[in-house]
Amino acid sequence: MRLSPDEMIFWQYGFFKLNATIVFTWGLMFVLAVGSKLVTRKLSTELKRSRWQNLLEIVVTSIEKQIEEVGLDHPKKYLGFLGTLFLFVAAASLCTVIPGYEPPTGSLSTTAALALCVFVAVPFFGIAEQGMGNYLKSYMDPTFIMLPFNIISEISRTLALSVRLFGNMMSGAMIIGILLTITPFIFPIIMTVLGLLTGMVQAYIFSILAAVYIAAATRVRKPKSEPETEQ
Repeated sequence: MRLSPDEMIFWQYGFFKLNATIVFTWGLMFVLAVGSKLVTRKLSTELKRSRWQNLLEIVVTSIEKQIEEVGLDHPKKYLGFLGTLFLFVAAASLCTVIPGYEPPTGSLSTTAALALCVFVAVPFFGIAEQGMGNYLKSYMDPTFIMLPFNIISEISRTLALSVRLFGNMMSGAMIIGILLTITPFIFPIIMTVLGLLTGMVQAYIFSILAAVYIAAATRVRKPKSEPETEQ
């Protein structure tokens, strides 16, 4: 039994390997890019719209609303990044119904890469919103003593983000594999349905946590008001 799609090697030449994680990740990105191009090529502003456009508008509006509820005032600014994270993780889980497919999110290298994207995006949006000086000052909040602790917190939550997604996706694939060996007809179908549900929940949690981290980084601190003097 494979613990990770990294162990499925399609081609190898010396140090270089072409494993299932790379193949399925690029395949998924290709499908998402081509699919988005096809869905958006004939957008209509009329009342009569295609079913794909209606579905796309429901997805985009729902993601936008979730971003706004987290506390980000201008959701369209973050929609591209957070929406891509959600769609990639969700599509990686939904494709598990395809025989022979293994989700690339079951590899620690993929989840670590996604977490690194969040790690880079947080200061990027934070600096864009607050400016370099104010953003760096936030690491010394409330006092400069907290500087190392805030840096450790930033790194540890990135690691937690990647390990959480990897652990949930890998454990789901392992359980399905074990049940497929024991009872090859009934339990795998039930667990596959539960796996799809779990994958969608994980996609939601991952993107919401990324939105929360960005919201914390872009929060502009208000200056302390001076105490009122007695007349």
